[in-house]
Amino acid sequence: MLGAIVGDVIGSIYEWNNIKTKDFPLVGQHCFFTDDTVLTVALADAILSGRDYGALMRHYYARYPRAGYGGRFHDWALSIVEGPYNSWGNGAAMRVSPAGHAYDSLEASLRAATRFTEVTHNHPEGLKGAQAVAGAIYLARTGSSKDEIRRYVEQTFGYDLSRTLDEIRPTYEFDESCQGTVPEAFAAFLESVDFEDAIRNAVSLGGDTDTLACITGSVAEAFYGGVPEEIAAAVLARLDAPLREVTTRFLQRYPLAPRPG
Repeated sequence: MLGAIVGDVIGSIYEWNNIKTKDFPLVGQHCFFTDDTVLTVALADAILSGRDYGALMRHYYARYPRAGYGGRFHDWALSIVEGPYNSWGNGAAMRVSPAGHAYDSLEASLRAATRFTEVTHNHPEGLKGAQAVAGAIYLARTGSSKDEIRRYVEQTFGYDLSRTLDEIRPTYEFDESCQGTVPEAFAAFLESVDFEDAIRNAVSLGGDTDTLACITGSVAEAFYGGVPEEIAAAVLARLDAPLREVTTRFLQRYPLAPRPG
């Protein structure tokens, strides 16, 4: 889950100022955490504590009301909307990474992703986006190759992962949907050579950069065996104490094992 937070923080300052290049200061002076981090940590908290995720999301929303939530989530968090609201938004995929780390089988990770996502995002595209990311994280942390992850995501969820970053980048624009964000996030991961490169790939595409890099970072962390220490320290320093404490406890409870091979 730390990779997701790193991607969110690094991408935060480029969401409305797309740069379309990999050449940028990695953790810029003005980088900040957004709702992507808040709701990811809320899910980690739910897994650690066994508390209801919906209740915790509302609790975290009340604590961080200006973190950049979408309008429909805002209404839901204030209980203007009861129950899930059939969303296909990319929030389903950006907050799900803890579900890819906390369970002992692919099937259990997918069930958890569904359960935690359908609290709000019960549209088939929202559920698909969350399952694809959680499933890929599980496969990445348990030794699957990039080719195996690619085939799994394409065959199971129907995403087209054939496009290269150079094909995507010129015309890619802001897209808040899972179907317009998740394939691009996977492309950034699949073309990367290490964790940092994956984040740079994601930011270079433009669009909804904090969420795009959040999703990319969540898979890249699992595949590359963690986040480089210098990057992790710089990003954790940008969290407040409560977010940092839950993040640290989750990482300690569910550490990444060395990749087989």
